[in-house]
Amino acid sequence: MRNTRAIVVLILALLAGLAAVVMAARWMNQRTTDTERLVVASRDVNLGTPLDATMLTTIAWPSAVLPEGGTRDAKALEGRVLKSGLGRGEPVLESKLAPVGAKGGLSAVIAEGKRAITVRVNEVMGVAGFALPGSFVDVMVHTTVDDAKRGQGAAISRIVLERILVLAIAQEASRDDTKPKVVNAVTLEVTPTQAELLDVARSVGSLSLVLRNQLDRNLSGTAGSGKDELLAGPQPASSPLAASAPAPVKRVAVVPRKPAAPPVAAAPPPEPKPETVKIEVIRGVSRSTVEM
Repeated sequence: MRNTRAIVVLILALLAGLAAVVMAARWMNQRTTDTERLVVASRDVNLGTPLDATMLTTIAWPSAVLPEGGTRDAKALEGRVLKSGLGRGEPVLESKLAPVGAKGGLSAVIAEGKRAITVRVNEVMGVAGFALPGSFVDVMVHTTVDDAKRGQGAAISRIVLERILVLAIAQEASRDDTKPKVVNAVTLEVTPTQAELLDVARSVGSLSLVLRNQLDRNLSGTAGSGKDELLAGPQPASSPLAASAPAPVKRVAVVPRKPAAPPVAAAPPPEPKPETVKIEVIRGVSRSTVEM
């Protein structure tokens, strides 16, 4: 009787599990079959490229995970310019497109209110080719100054522009490459005021690019460094003036010593006592000692 009851419970448990699996499969099938058409890239497309029918295709995409900004009509995207590269099968989103009416080329990816300016670099100035499109750099100028503090014709280096976006290197604007490329020109995205400063900087001295972390938004605001700061020794990394201010000079107060007290004369040693001689005298059976 007990064995029969256990078998019945086991069969009911198996049936309940089977029913749960069937219901889950039906629910998943319903979720996956509920799709919509979405336009994706049919091949890799670089930024600044106007889209055409050969670059686009429409596929079925699950409605539950439909990306925001996607579109179902490929014809509506023809002629639109990409402001960031697309990989094959990647959805074409509105956030990746330049405004309607923008023409192809680098000008389509320049942000509103910004300008593009090209500076000549070499292998050293261009951070050995690691300044790639999409990275951020600081621009440093090396020149000479005449002032009372540093003297006439004193050499100085200073960062004049910070967190500047690299738009292109030479004639390449693709941001998908990670391999360093040594080129002779770098195009930067700057504001009109920064463009003026950069033009002045390259006319008064030599420029160098300083590669920085893409997530670092802090501005150093250094005052420049010259020979005095270079020879002042290393500065603490936490100091805001580490790159601009010389090391502080430590002043040590000199305290005069008190004159030493004269030595105390030692007491003369006691005079030695005269030595005594003892003689033992024996008379018959008596014995006595005499000191002399």
